[in-house]
Amino acid sequence: MIRVMVVDDEALIRTGFQHILDAADDIEVVAAVPGADAVRTAEEARPDVVLLDIRMPDVDGLTVLGGLRRLPHPPVVAMLTTFDMDEYVATALRAGAAGFLLKDTDPEGLPFLVRTLADGGTVLSSKVTRTVVDGYLEAGPEETAVRGIARLTDRERAVLVLIAEGLSNADIATRMHLGTGTVKDHVSAILTKLEVAGRVQAALLAERAGLLRPPRDQEAP
Repeated sequence: MIRVMVVDDEALIRTGFQHILDAADDIEVVAAVPGADAVRTAEEARPDVVLLDIRMPDVDGLTVLGGLRRLPHPPVVAMLTTFDMDEYVATALRAGAAGFLLKDTDPEGLPFLVRTLADGGTVLSSKVTRTVVDGYLEAGPEETAVRGIARLTDRERAVLVLIAEGLSNADIATRMHLGTGTVKDHVSAILTKLEVAGRVQAALLAERAGLLRPPRDQEAP
């Protein structure tokens, strides 16, 4: 059972998300709270996934994200917003958020996105993905990205490419014929060597370093 906590300043949003997710057989919403109660409640309820509003009047979502990341057993966090693009997206991702969703996400797809997060995948709303990636890539490849990639083993680089494709740990394990535990170990090593807080940043560093580009002999003429 995937344990989820919804954090939003609007009771209607919290209730709506809880109703949608509780209808799934494998998901349980263990808490639905405003931002001021989020970190304390997460420490007590131990959710696997947190859906966190990025803009709240009582406490800033980025502040809550930092508190959640410092917990002994930090949950996977995806940020929620009503905007097509938010100036806090890049900051949230660099701080360790595993995804970014619009509040008007299709209700039928929400349980799938939560499962993806719980399984170690990343989720980004299609309305913001291109802007986020462009913002990271506009300066072109960086020496720090290249140096970080150079620290990886061949297998870790292969895992990183699949992370960048959006695959979950289970999907990577299947693709590479590895155990899920082994994949988790590789992901942990990748994040440590690249000095990033989460999978999204790792994937974007891979893009910046040119790891996702096809070899020259495979490029279209």
